[in-house]
Amino acid sequence: MYQELGGNLSEIVAIDITHHQLPLDPPFPASWDPRPRTRFPATIVRVTDADGRVGVGSGDVMYGFDDYASHFIGQEASDLAQHAARLANVEFHAGRPWPLDIALWDLAGQVEQQPVWRMLGGSSPTLRLYASTAVHRAASETAEVARRLIDDGFEAMKVRFGRPSVDDDLAVLAAVRSAVGDRMTLMVDCNQGWRMPWDTARPWDVERAWSVARELSSLGVYWMEEPLHRGDYEGMAELRSRVRDLGSMRIAGAEMTREPYELRMLLQRGCLDVFQPDAVCTQGISGLAEFGREVVAAGHLFTPHTWGNGIGVLANLHLTAGVAGEVGSQWVEWPFDPPEWSLDRRDYPLSSPLRAVGGRVTLSDEPGVGIHLDEAMLARTLSMKATFQ
Repeated sequence: MYQELGGNLSEIVAIDITHHQLPLDPPFPASWDPRPRTRFPATIVRVTDADGRVGVGSGDVMYGFDDYASHFIGQEASDLAQHAARLANVEFHAGRPWPLDIALWDLAGQVEQQPVWRMLGGSSPTLRLYASTAVHRAASETAEVARRLIDDGFEAMKVRFGRPSVDDDLAVLAAVRSAVGDRMTLMVDCNQGWRMPWDTARPWDVERAWSVARELSSLGVYWMEEPLHRGDYEGMAELRSRVRDLGSMRIAGAEMTREPYELRMLLQRGCLDVFQPDAVCTQGISGLAEFGREVVAAGHLFTPHTWGNGIGVLANLHLTAGVAGEVGSQWVEWPFDPPEWSLDRRDYPLSSPLRAVGGRVTLSDEPGVGIHLDEAMLARTLSMKATFQ
């Protein structure tokens, strides 16, 4: 779709990148990070065109991008295909530059006076959400979280594994299932696909994952996420084949898979049922729009990872509504686990937090991604770095 943009031309005149850190008191004990997080970082990318319009993106830290900004300054702002090709080259040399792709889509939407979800070909702006929890709580406390989520209108919830014992994890999951019965769809994130830099624990092998999969299936889990290392294609294909014999549970992953050929290898080798690449970390909206359509056409689910701030959540919601819709995604991740992970913490760069109503979100018709920044908050949290400590 984006190759067809035209008519309203304007060149890029500036790219501005700022870093921010929100102090977290009390700290946030994310289940996938052995070190409780004392700050929540955000990198904000602003791209300005000659007519004064500003597109906004956020995601990875963009360290070192200044060396490559000249390849975009002076170029036509709406030439998204060329920008995406350059960003793919930059990624090879200097990390993940995809927040700029989000900002360029936001700007292109303003130029075209269309929301991104519609520019991508979407027919409905409404998506069904699953509450993605993050904190390791006791079994009774996690069950109470699930009850509150049902009261808030959520029909699905993701539980995090990673406690000292898998038996402890399974006890928590069983308590949740007992508390909610069939009123809630449950997902489980095993967090074996990648590690924080200081976490050197080995990921599960196929046999370990298979033993857990049998337990999850017996508890009616909808999908088992990241059960193996992200590059274990043979293992994922084998596990998925075995799991299909158990019933309807699905294998999910690819949230941090970087290269297009790696994503397509996962698709071609039958590794996953649910594909979760995040536009602010992997290939941007430009690259994932095409891939998402391939996933849906192959009969699989496309539902991006969204753990970050509200800008990234919005970008991935637009992407999902544009290429998959509710049928092709089934559920979209909504990071939410108060009080440790509240909407105010998650969305602090925005003038107001994003809101779900009855477990669903409806995107607006605002041009672009519809981002409204809290400039006062960004000024207070301005930093020279974007780290969790």
